[in-house]
Amino acid sequence: MQTISYSIDVIKDEARQLVESGVVDRQQPIYVLCQFIPPREWICVECELEKNDYLLRDPIIDLLAHEEWEDD
Repeated sequence: MQTISYSIDVIKDEARQLVESGVVDRQQPIYVLCQFIPPREWICVECELEKNDYLLRDPIIDLLAHEEWEDD
């Protein structure tokens, strides 16, 4: 069985797909994503999020924000 490597870009892509498909809302906390990632791989996701200064209580939109906004 192969383990997926969860870089921050992979996590953001996964979150974007779930929001676009309507499965999760962009205002829900990031920890909601754990429902869609195998439990044994979630710890890797948590570490990657922490390494990139994201908190599990932050809204999912924080992961998507860089693409939602252009010149502010």
